[in-house]
Amino acid sequence: MDLMKVIHERRSIRRYKKDPIPEEIIMEILNAARVAPSWANTQVCKYIIVKDKDIKERLKEALSPTNPAREAFSQAPIVICQVAQRGVSGFKKGEPATIKGDWFMFDAGIAMEHIVLAAWNFGLGTVHVGSFDAEKAEKILNIPQGFTIVEMTPIGYFDEVPKPTPRKPLSEYIFLNTFGEPYVIE
Repeated sequence: MDLMKVIHERRSIRRYKKDPIPEEIIMEILNAARVAPSWANTQVCKYIIVKDKDIKERLKEALSPTNPAREAFSQAPIVICQVAQRGVSGFKKGEPATIKGDWFMFDAGIAMEHIVLAAWNFGLGTVHVGSFDAEKAEKILNIPQGFTIVEMTPIGYFDEVPKPTPRKPLSEYIFLNTFGEPYVIE
């Protein structure tokens, strides 16, 4: 599939079929995350592929009862949990290399977007899940000290693609040279 087509068509999916995902496709998707750029090539992200029904149910309990992605954890054949090492990305010799300090969230966001776009390319749906009780999820997944869970996504085949959500016009996002200066195409 064409990359721009994937970018424009990808949607958040919250209802999944139980159909299993071939291992080679899972590995292709994870390889897309592996090759994602990271600060100074620190590659701080790790991934836990949860297939176990009981663990998925326990992770679902880490989400608030009103989170629309809760049922997706029960339906999807797998949940990918992204974990990042703290204190490495954005650091040199143990000291923050920039005023921003720890860049692990930036690196994690890039890598997870690679995952969701690669999944869509294979006809699989995902939904970014970042609002959950991280401490609870880390206990369930046995995350060691120095690492933190960043995001989770159920992943699987789906029946319906949600309609596109409205987007603001491009003119509201881009400026020329300084903030607020309209970018005018001549």
